[in-house]
Amino acid sequence: MARSRDLPLDTDGSTRFLPWLVALMVYLAALTIAGGAALHDAVDSWNAGLAGTLTVELPRGATGAPVPQDRIDAVLAQLGQIPGIAAATRLDASVEKRLLAPWLGQDVDVSVLPLPVLIDVQTRPGVALDPDTLAQRLAIAAPGTRVESHGAWLSRLFRIAGLVQVGAAAIVGIIGFVAVLTVVFTTRTGLAIHAPVVQLVHLIGASDTYVARQFQWHAFRLGLGGGGIGLVMALVSYGALRWTAGQGLLPGEVGLLPSFHLPLLGWIAILALPLAMGLVGLVTARRTVLRTLGRMP
Repeated sequence: MARSRDLPLDTDGSTRFLPWLVALMVYLAALTIAGGAALHDAVDSWNAGLAGTLTVELPRGATGAPVPQDRIDAVLAQLGQIPGIAAATRLDASVEKRLLAPWLGQDVDVSVLPLPVLIDVQTRPGVALDPDTLAQRLAIAAPGTRVESHGAWLSRLFRIAGLVQVGAAAIVGIIGFVAVLTVVFTTRTGLAIHAPVVQLVHLIGASDTYVARQFQWHAFRLGLGGGGIGLVMALVSYGALRWTAGQGLLPGEVGLLPSFHLPLLGWIAILALPLAMGLVGLVTARRTVLRTLGRMP
């Protein structure tokens, strides 16, 4: 039987750029997976943080005059009488300043802004209050009072996140399809280049399976190596994005971008990309060689 490395595939110029193509595909796939997974995790965090909460807004008068304290006290008293409400707390100036800091900076004076009075309402577990009914009841004490349940906003956010995740899955699928086509092309090119050697090992007793093994393991090594390069590039980019998300536009400002937190399944999917790309190369190269040699006389 011929030796295990009869074909000089390592010196084949047709596969010279295959690792770099694989690295680029793994890089794009990793960032796509990271973006989709981080978005899903962020939406779940927002949903958990806003679940069981309502926001009551008491608008200022037509001239921008502050809301009278007696109106605020009357609304808080009404909220305290509703059985389904666990707590109602007025947001003070420090909380409003922290909420506005990403857009207006840390030095903004919220007292000069025509902001409504905001009351954070925590409902009891399992209790669902109708915002319109609650607003009508509170309007008796303070006309113009609005109640925001965050439900409509969260439902739109979930729809957008779902569309983004479908798009991310489609992109990863396209990248995998392109990887298969790339391996098919390079394998067929390698077979054409080494056709005389393939015919020679056939004459001395080598089977099609033996020839396919040499191509498949060569493709596996190239895919694994290129995938490793792409993974390192993606991890560096991910770290840079996380660092950027925590930085303000100016010194002393808080970050404007949302924080990036990748869940465990996202990490597993990204770290498995080099091995997955190597296995794609192995299976594709093997099937391509066997199918091509099977058609030869």
